[in-house]
Amino acid sequence: MIRFWGVRITMHPFFVIIMLASVLTGHFIELVTLFAIVFIHECGHAAAAGLLGCRVLSIQMLPFGGVAVIEDRGNLTAGKEILIALAGPMQNMLMVGAALLILQLGVGDPEFIRYIIQGNMLIALFNLLPVMPLDGGKIVQALVSLFAPYYSTLMWTYRIGILCSLGISGYAISRWLAAGDGLPLNLLLIGVFLLYSNVTDFRNVPYRFIRFLMNREEVFVRHAIAGSLVQPIISFPAKPLDTILRLLKRERYHMIYVMNKEGRIMAVLPEQRLIGSYFKQNTEKK
Repeated sequence: MIRFWGVRITMHPFFVIIMLASVLTGHFIELVTLFAIVFIHECGHAAAAGLLGCRVLSIQMLPFGGVAVIEDRGNLTAGKEILIALAGPMQNMLMVGAALLILQLGVGDPEFIRYIIQGNMLIALFNLLPVMPLDGGKIVQALVSLFAPYYSTLMWTYRIGILCSLGISGYAISRWLAAGDGLPLNLLLIGVFLLYSNVTDFRNVPYRFIRFLMNREEVFVRHAIAGSLVQPIISFPAKPLDTILRLLKRERYHMIYVMNKEGRIMAVLPEQRLIGSYFKQNTEKK
């Protein structure tokens, strides 16, 4: 583990194995270059997060890329998340521009510079695919969360991610069966990696939703300072608390209007009241 500007930089054991294997296969320079591009990509995310007031916990180098782990204390709005997600591909585009300039000046090995350009374009375009946990998937999830309840946003973006991952894996296998030229291993591994990530995150949705509820006080403060309009939620007395809370939207503050069967308002409750009751109810069950 390495620390750089207070950020932990970790390497997955398989990442180290792949690096060692590249020495034996004679592709060490190409692989180091590719992972350097990935590292700069992730540094773009980390820098953007730091500038937007978010704490970067670590940058993890994985066998199939990297990830910048950012702490969310309720101040990570959808807009900030989109900017942070775009910062990675933006680094790739800047590197492409610099490489094209060097190529025009005739400096360095043209073949190696073209490899850098191709690597940056590949990583940028791949990360912009609208599948979680890629940058494109995060952008789509953040945009959807502006209009849909946060719980539904999490559930459906990960479900779509699982379907897309299965589609990529299935396409790789179908190409192998149809052409018989050998299994496109890279494409299959990408599909399996995305499938594993989406299935894991889908299972963790309840925990992420709990964290979302715990950070709602920050949302209240932000909307109180801005003087934002409150968005109402209509409910009935017999409706379970968790069902009501799953209607909360990420960028809205809610008041819950409890109505009887005749359509009369029985009570108007701030969302913190329901969140507090929900956590108290769960604590008592334990």
